[in-house]
Amino acid sequence: MKKALLLGTTGVAVALAMLAFGFVAGSPQIAKAGTAQPVQAAQPVQTAVADTKIDRTEVEGIIRDYLLKNPEVLLEVQDALEAKQKEEQRLAALGVIKNAKDQIFNSTFDGVVGNPNGKVTIVEFYDYNCGFCKRAIEDMRALTKSDPDLRFVLKEFPILGPDSQKASVVSMAFHMMMPQKYGAFHNALLGGQGRATEATAIKIALSLGADEATLREKMKDASIPQAFSKTYDLANKLQITGTPSYVVGNEVVFGALGQELLAEKIEAAKAAL
Repeated sequence: MKKALLLGTTGVAVALAMLAFGFVAGSPQIAKAGTAQPVQAAQPVQTAVADTKIDRTEVEGIIRDYLLKNPEVLLEVQDALEAKQKEEQRLAALGVIKNAKDQIFNSTFDGVVGNPNGKVTIVEFYDYNCGFCKRAIEDMRALTKSDPDLRFVLKEFPILGPDSQKASVVSMAFHMMMPQKYGAFHNALLGGQGRATEATAIKIALSLGADEATLREKMKDASIPQAFSKTYDLANKLQITGTPSYVVGNEVVFGALGQELLAEKIEAAKAAL
């Protein structure tokens, strides 16, 4: 990626240089101070351009030599480009969060842990078979324990294959049946050893008191795939492509940042209230 950015930056530098050389070549001559110049009829600028030939190879060679001697210029341009892209991404996310606030923070399909009436909400997009999500579950537990005003929303985002999708179907069906025990289900499935599957998810649900026949019937509910579709669309608009990812206040946070950095994001969201 960095190589591609650098190559693209080089191309931009060469293009700008060519434009600059073309401008100079096409500019009318300026009289030197103290010399008399005969008055002539105005000539089209095109004449000057036509009379001057620019050697593209020579110009590219000059630019190449300059960049080789000053490679830090490419890094500066790359940093500026990345900063611009991040800012554009941030502004785009702000618009999505504003327009889809209820879908992000208050979807009836999402489980909630911590204080359901907390002033600050953090939304996690997760997959039950995501190793980083499994490690990040401890961050969620610690944060909700230490901050009694934190509302933690769990948004099913199964992107790691059929097992993840089937496990999430069981998860959502269980949430529809026994929302008061969803936190325990989530902790057991995401915090468990081995791969999450439909079978392991059903086993946990039954251990928490779910009726198997009722659970399997709920798993057929048409609203479950519809909820997944909405979440995938929302993630696409927020430019979320991996798990875990978070929405904290008006900010999208990508990756497992760890408890301390997440706590900082939460405090910033509180300050913005």
